[in-house]
Amino acid sequence: MDYMNSFEIIGGKPLYGSVRIGGAKNASYKLMLAALLGDSPSRILNFSHIQDVITVGDIITSLGGEVKHVGERALVIDPRNLHSYELSSTVGEQGRFSSMFIAPLLARFGHATVPMPGGDKIGSRPLDWHLDGLRALGANISFEGGIFHARAEKLRGTTYRFHKNTHTGTETVILAAVLAEGKSTLENVAQEPEVDDLIEFLVAMGAQITRTKQRTIEIVGVPKLSGAIHKLMPDRNEAVSYACAAIATKGDIIIENARAEHLTAFLQKLGEIGAGYEVGQYGIRFFYNGPLQATDVVTAQAPGFMTDWQPLWATLMTQASGASVIHEAIYERRFQYVDELQQMGANISLFEPEVADPVEFYNFQYEKSDKNIQHAIRITGKTELKAGEFAVKDLRHGATLVIAALIAQGKSRITNIEHIDRGYETLDERLRSLGAEITRT
Repeated sequence: MDYMNSFEIIGGKPLYGSVRIGGAKNASYKLMLAALLGDSPSRILNFSHIQDVITVGDIITSLGGEVKHVGERALVIDPRNLHSYELSSTVGEQGRFSSMFIAPLLARFGHATVPMPGGDKIGSRPLDWHLDGLRALGANISFEGGIFHARAEKLRGTTYRFHKNTHTGTETVILAAVLAEGKSTLENVAQEPEVDDLIEFLVAMGAQITRTKQRTIEIVGVPKLSGAIHKLMPDRNEAVSYACAAIATKGDIIIENARAEHLTAFLQKLGEIGAGYEVGQYGIRFFYNGPLQATDVVTAQAPGFMTDWQPLWATLMTQASGASVIHEAIYERRFQYVDELQQMGANISLFEPEVADPVEFYNFQYEKSDKNIQHAIRITGKTELKAGEFAVKDLRHGATLVIAALIAQGKSRITNIEHIDRGYETLDERLRSLGAEITRT
């Protein structure tokens, strides 16, 4: 895939029309890894054309597996000829998925050699919670020179409670437990719909996985899994991105495939600010419904307001009357976009909210975090944003800048857009189809 290096956007144009969202980025490559546990090929449908899918496919191929396109959005993943458990040391720089290879490689080979993952710089991602779960299943894991070395003669069922709620950690331990000997009980697990999508695929492959009560999963290990056919759930982050862009530009769009049950907290907040939406069999219509009113948001694990949504929401709140507060409770460092919005004219200030028990309240390791970092912002609107030139720092930061540029009067230039291409399929083409004036240069 050939990436141009910048977007030029002339703002001030409402978005109108319809856009069809693809499969969830946060589920796609994890299902590809799950397919490696089978003894026959799997077919997975509804992939988005994004860089992370291409990269994970290349890694699987380098290990001896086969990844083949069979139609516009379908892949066949054949794990039968996997012959290596060592990932190249450069893989870690390409995304945050490298550590998730440990589970399927351990299950297949009893060994895994995997580099430290990279990805968006939004604060500490405590891999200890993932690795401790694998150790509880019987894995021996060491770390040296930026490389994880894992081995296990046999993974065995266990009871493990995650210290904090972790989406990727839950999925990592599920992938290891499905072929382990005996029963595993995982407590304080994530409830994101992407986790359920992974579970649905593994069950189709022959796994025995049950959510027994809130935030508890039981897994009975099976001797083998076989390939299955599965359709990826739609990308809810992509849906929220287009929704915020439409409402902020005073537009009216239909997002085909969007599922209301995946967006409950977001739709509730739209109601509070006076934005319009209609749920139908086709997906969801989002539209400007008159002046927007400020409201407060605290990010939370599912089914709460996603941390991935808050940068997009902040941009929308610059167009709402009054003072809005966003309190980030999931990651310690997720206000990197504030400087750029301030440069564009947004009235945003950082502050530290009073919290009775921050160690319990925050989902990151508060006791180890930088106490100079502030965890909330106050946005006072409505403000007119002005165009500028900015460099993208990570995926959601990039989407935030694009939405702000669509609102702003004048021409904006956004560089380092390879971060955007990691998670958004042909964002510029889709926005153009909705009436935006955006070009790759």
